[in-house]
Amino acid sequence: MTYCVGLLVQSGVVMIADTRTNAGIDNVSTFRKLHLFETRGERAIAIACAGNLSISQSVIAMVSEGLVNPETGETERIEDMPSMFRAAQLVGFAVRQMRKQLGEALEDAGLPFDVAFLLAGQVAGREMRMYMIYAAGNFIECGRDSPFLQIGEHKYGKPILDRSVQWETTLNDAIKLGLLSMDSTLRSNLGVGLPLDIAVIPRDALAITISRRIENGDPYFRNLSERWSSALRAAHMDIPSPPWGVGG
Repeated sequence: MTYCVGLLVQSGVVMIADTRTNAGIDNVSTFRKLHLFETRGERAIAIACAGNLSISQSVIAMVSEGLVNPETGETERIEDMPSMFRAAQLVGFAVRQMRKQLGEALEDAGLPFDVAFLLAGQVAGREMRMYMIYAAGNFIECGRDSPFLQIGEHKYGKPILDRSVQWETTLNDAIKLGLLSMDSTLRSNLGVGLPLDIAVIPRDALAITISRRIENGDPYFRNLSERWSSALRAAHMDIPSPPWGVGG
């Protein structure tokens, strides 16, 4: 299991992914699930992945090294795509190619073709975009009304985002809210774990200005978690008990 969240607000993009991969309770490993592609002044792209690790790693390798476009015969890489929409199409095409290669073998082994991606960033001269790409290779785009997308174990971290994230949210607040969403998930699901990888792409910067790994014991993340727990307890105590509740 994994949890990845992407926030697309007016001032830019925040992407956060955990690194835990489970193959049973006694086989826990750490793998990077947030992949960055940057040519400063030209493009800045982040891809987070969830699901079967072998599939997601193969897809990332394919879009990095290049895929042959069946219509033009040209090899296309994600760093060559003229827009984020075309980048999403390329990732979707790579997913479908992997399904052709592995789908039957996985089915024979009784395993699902389970993979999902968050793709976000900006290409020079184009708008900043964020997409969620599914196991069928199709995708949806993030919108202003719900300026975030999630993949993996998303249910524990969704309420804080639903209540707090708006298009006008600043990048610093988006970072904080994304980390609170991740903290809520870490507390409720052992399949999601530290370290966390985070990337920040300000709008029109065409650069990844923050690329950071948050390790176990990180002072800021520990403080954020403790203060959030304290704030929730204080809020709970401040709310009056129901007038129809039990006595005592």
